[in-house]
Amino acid sequence: MTTSPVTRIRIISIFIILIAFVFIGNLYLIQIVHSEDYRNKADRQYVRPNQSVFDRGTIFFQTKDGDRIAAATLQSGFTLSINPKLLKNDADVYEKINVILPLNKADFLAKANKKTDPFEEIAKHVSTEIGLKIDALDIAGVNLYKDRWRFYPGEKLAAQVLGFMSFKGDEYKAQYGLERQYNSILTRNQGAVFANFFVELFSNINKTVLKKEDLEGDIVTTIDPVVQGVLENKIAELQTKYRGRLTGGIIMNPKNGEIYAMSSSPSFDPNNFKDVTNVDAFSNPNVENVYEMGSIIKPLTMAAGIDAGVVTAQTTYNDKGSLTLNKKTFYNFDLKGRGVVNMQEVLSQSLNTGVAFVVSKLGNEKFKNYMYAFGLNEKTGIDLPNEGKSITNYESKQDIDLATASFGQGPAFTAIQTTRALATLGNGGLLVNPHIVKRIESRIGVARDIKIEEGRRVLKPETSKAITDMLVTVFDKALLKGQIKMEHYTMAAKTGTAQIPGPNGKYLENTYLHSFFGYFPAYDPKYIVFLFTVEPQGVEYASHSLAEPYSEIAKFLINHYEVPPDR
Repeated sequence: MTTSPVTRIRIISIFIILIAFVFIGNLYLIQIVHSEDYRNKADRQYVRPNQSVFDRGTIFFQTKDGDRIAAATLQSGFTLSINPKLLKNDADVYEKINVILPLNKADFLAKANKKTDPFEEIAKHVSTEIGLKIDALDIAGVNLYKDRWRFYPGEKLAAQVLGFMSFKGDEYKAQYGLERQYNSILTRNQGAVFANFFVELFSNINKTVLKKEDLEGDIVTTIDPVVQGVLENKIAELQTKYRGRLTGGIIMNPKNGEIYAMSSSPSFDPNNFKDVTNVDAFSNPNVENVYEMGSIIKPLTMAAGIDAGVVTAQTTYNDKGSLTLNKKTFYNFDLKGRGVVNMQEVLSQSLNTGVAFVVSKLGNEKFKNYMYAFGLNEKTGIDLPNEGKSITNYESKQDIDLATASFGQGPAFTAIQTTRALATLGNGGLLVNPHIVKRIESRIGVARDIKIEEGRRVLKPETSKAITDMLVTVFDKALLKGQIKMEHYTMAAKTGTAQIPGPNGKYLENTYLHSFFGYFPAYDPKYIVFLFTVEPQGVEYASHSLAEPYSEIAKFLINHYEVPPDR
């Protein structure tokens, strides 16, 4: 049976297309996927036998315009070594190199004296400029090998979010932050260069379909580097001014949980982490540490009462300045009573007895259920390691414990956990999922956005509106007597000044944690800002330490993101 010319042409065309597909695929792998690997191979005069040049994915910040800025990347240079067998005059070699790259003479000569050893490492992470100068000396027995290492262009910028790479024994490992959290994605398989095209192609397809989380690539974060820089400067300024044990802050989108900035001080430069004397600086207190947050918890208690229908902003009670439950007495911050006042004044004047009244109307069980609904008994699941676990006493059978919990004394939460709970007040009542990474871009060209599930409903939308009305009144009229009210923008805010428990469980004298949160534009919030400082000196209340810094950050965000006025 003969084949028609048309059929033969079709077969030949299909064959040509398949060959073209193979060539295009190989070209793509060579020029895009493994371009860096092949460049390293081309540099063979600087590559040791059996040497794997360090490779790792990039972590990116993302600007408001969607531009990516490298936050953690690679820097190239050399490792300097010697072959003691080939050195002619150890002291002379040292002097020549030392002019270009200062070295410890005793260490160099000790290594050079090991004449039976063909390889002694002298210095790692030698810059390209210095390495080429040493290479130009053309000294027998002095060798330079291509080296790459982790580099953080922003230095201290978001250091506790990013983490860093360091040697643990002979292994170069991810430590802290995103480096550790996304290590499986950022890590590179050095042997992949030699993989057969079809094997790699189909294995990567398999990864893409079945195991996306393991696909090697880069990560793009929600961190805006400009906003991060502004927050860090403000946090460092507060830390210096009030000499606290530490100071922290978070800026988050209250509707979807994207973190635009997260900072704490003291901090460090991950390029020079060896200079850090206190390793506590490596951890992220916004995520790892728990604190009794004080009066910023009061709006959550009030929202629970409004949502359950037991109080409104105009509900009144008789404030006597103190309340005794289970033979224990607690007081308002100034020990004074106000007589008959409404719930708006409870928030405006931050009355402890007022929110305890709300709990008495709710009942302990219902109050506990609302606090749990706010996520105050669970981790947020933020994509950073070592998230702290809250300490709560909502199961207590003692009325006094639930009453004090209503104004933030007793239970202890992380800053991110608190920010997440407070976001429900302004976003219509949904508990969002805070996150740092927005997108993963794989080595084979597949990019995917991280899917974040919509949070569960905690409050009715009308409750969110009602509590926001109350917090706007707090900001406009009560906070610093209205001095920082913004004419064209609604701000919902509250301060907290919490006592700090000592080692014996008793509260320390004149030792406090100051906290502040605010979201805006209040009725359609794009940003929630949370600030705290532990043991500030020379300032009594959070309204005096954190209100102005919040206002300055809010004004910056309005200008930076060109937020239109809402009143």
